[in-house]
Amino acid sequence: MSETTSQNASPVTHSYSAPALALVEEMTAAASADPARAMAYQGAPGANSHLAATLYDGECLPMPHFSFADAIDAVLAGRAARAIIPIENSHNGRVADIHFLLPESGLAIIGEFFMPIHHTLMATGPGPFRAAMSHPQALGQCRGWLRSRNIVPLDHADTAGAAASVADARDPGVAAIAPKLAAQLYGLTIVAENIEDGADNMTRFVILSKDALDPAALDGPAMTTFKFEVRNIPAALYKALGGFATNGVNMTKLESYQNGSGFSASAFYCDIIGRPGEPNVDRALAELEYFAKDLRILGTYPQGRPRR
Repeated sequence: MSETTSQNASPVTHSYSAPALALVEEMTAAASADPARAMAYQGAPGANSHLAATLYDGECLPMPHFSFADAIDAVLAGRAARAIIPIENSHNGRVADIHFLLPESGLAIIGEFFMPIHHTLMATGPGPFRAAMSHPQALGQCRGWLRSRNIVPLDHADTAGAAASVADARDPGVAAIAPKLAAQLYGLTIVAENIEDGADNMTRFVILSKDALDPAALDGPAMTTFKFEVRNIPAALYKALGGFATNGVNMTKLESYQNGSGFSASAFYCDIIGRPGEPNVDRALAELEYFAKDLRILGTYPQGRPRR
């Protein structure tokens, strides 16, 4: 994969199609000139993460990257103060491999943002279409709509990148599923709006930074995210998590994944309501640390929306 460097900009990968590349270079140059306002994200201009960055912080300078790892690297290298990463969708589950990327990066979660997701079908003309291109998450969220019209889903690295590719290829039989903004940026015709299968389609994003927030300085309800590992033996997880039940700490997310190829231990990614420094949270975390290993707090941050 070749790279080029624009003046005053970080390297831009040539995995973007031509309609997107000029915008990527322009946005990257602007963000690189003011790293304190730069918000790194994965995707081409017009992607949902681009929209989420501007809605979360209207003063930020969105900085596009081809991969989640590249967006995280921009923060580590100091080219951007923050990154915004989607981690889960209400209809299609886990989005990014944040479980692997975040613990090893050294970055901290400093915020969360919930954004309703609305998908738009766009193309160079009105159709009919034999295929629609988009990110696998978007395709999954529109599965029923596509299936009912016999449109074949085609995976792409991101939604807006798919729109740029459709604009570049000029194939009238292939559409893209992307935010409405992408149609405006790449000169595509909007064929259908709100094609997501669920009206309550929502994606949760986390905001990452090199500097963690001080839990004691937070006002209002807080979330704490952490990871830990247990051996694959009977009752290991039950014992590790028992302290949260006995101390009345609400765990809102628990996901398992494997580290390495040995399958001898399971790692878990968790969200709880509360913060270190609160007695019940401290007791629960102490009990977890006794029965588990490699406990790492990934961030304590204000709630983006109430949990029930």
